[in-house]
Amino acid sequence: MPKLEQMKPRPPDLKALEELPGKKREIEVLGSFTSYWEYGPSDARWLIVAAHGYRGEHHGLEPVIAHLPGVRVIVPDMPGFGESSPLIEAPHSIAGYVDWLEAFLDQLHVLGKAVLLGHSFGSIIASQAVSTGLNTPGMILMNPIAISGVKGPKRFSTWLTVKFYRTAAKLPERLAKRMLGNWAVVQFMSVILAKTKDRALRKWIHQEHHRYFNNFSDSRTVSEAFEASVSQNVGDVAEKIGVPTLLIAAELDDITPISANYALAKTIPNAKIVVLERVGHLIHYEQPELAAEAITEFLDGLGSQ
Repeated sequence: MPKLEQMKPRPPDLKALEELPGKKREIEVLGSFTSYWEYGPSDARWLIVAAHGYRGEHHGLEPVIAHLPGVRVIVPDMPGFGESSPLIEAPHSIAGYVDWLEAFLDQLHVLGKAVLLGHSFGSIIASQAVSTGLNTPGMILMNPIAISGVKGPKRFSTWLTVKFYRTAAKLPERLAKRMLGNWAVVQFMSVILAKTKDRALRKWIHQEHHRYFNNFSDSRTVSEAFEASVSQNVGDVAEKIGVPTLLIAAELDDITPISANYALAKTIPNAKIVVLERVGHLIHYEQPELAAEAITEFLDGLGSQ
């Protein structure tokens, strides 16, 4: 269970993205007008389709994608977040998002070809999909939610978060959106999750959260997705995951303790775990180069099987 060598933190260099062939597209899936972005060469050996974290969008994974120049990556804004509209033909539950993900892959004709990548909330969706038979050559879980979020290291903070979202769900839309998008709330979340001591990187992380964290369609969708995020976890289906799986875990993750991720790696039949030290729940922001290095090594291993 290797630990990659720590690198000096700094704001990610995204100039490499400008050199990657990329385009934005839109497709209707289960009533959601799903916007998605393609990066990398169309004839790449490997294709990754990624599911981002709760209240995130495609931008959040770009720091990692910037270091995967030889890989084709597709990242949709999940329904109700970013530029994608909410689901109409399915609820915003884990089962609903799983149905959407499978339909999305099917409509793009990449079922069985695309490696799944799930970050945080996306790790729950990806693992649930694979455990119920979604065809993929492999799966990558970054900051996986190995156990219930309410059982994580910061239980009091989690309890407050649950109360916060459930209170917002009871408010009229205008008040709910104001509460959910409050600057202080976003800043508190960002300060808690960021572990780097590098001032420039912390400043950039906070800017990114304020820029994208409130890009959601409506308070109902946000509330439904939050309830989904605390209702299930990767550990629920670990024994049913039958594909090669890479766990990219963080030593200081406040959502899932590292001990739970080690246990998860032992439970998934064919799993490898890479642990990044002195990093928390924001691997994609704090150590994207190391995450990309682990992903590249994983893909190379898949190719040799």
